[in-house]
Amino acid sequence: MAWRFSSDRPVYLQIAQRIQESIVSGEYPPGSQLPSVRQLALEAAVNPNTVQHAFAELENEGIILSKGTTGRFVTEDVQTLEDCRHSMAQQLVHRFLKDIGQLSISAQQAITMIEEVKHEYP
Repeated sequence: MAWRFSSDRPVYLQIAQRIQESIVSGEYPPGSQLPSVRQLALEAAVNPNTVQHAFAELENEGIILSKGTTGRFVTEDVQTLEDCRHSMAQQLVHRFLKDIGQLSISAQQAITMIEEVKHEYP
């Protein structure tokens, strides 16, 4: 089944983000090999060049490494992966606070609400 993409950002960035999420969630642990460009292109129903562009973006960030004809691998640099996780979490927090602010709920009120329901989540 083809992946769904939004029209608000380039597809290659959305693919890069999805791969990042898979990496920081542990689906692809440090040092593991990623699917090939062709595999991901078929899965996402996009041009292989788009996946190549996404991989290049992740390589520039140091999250994945290219090992020539062997393929691409998740970095084994745990600090780089933790920095990526932290950055992604901060983006979610900023988006949440912006969205909840549109309901005229302050950051402090949002924190109180989170405290009230946090026990419902692992």
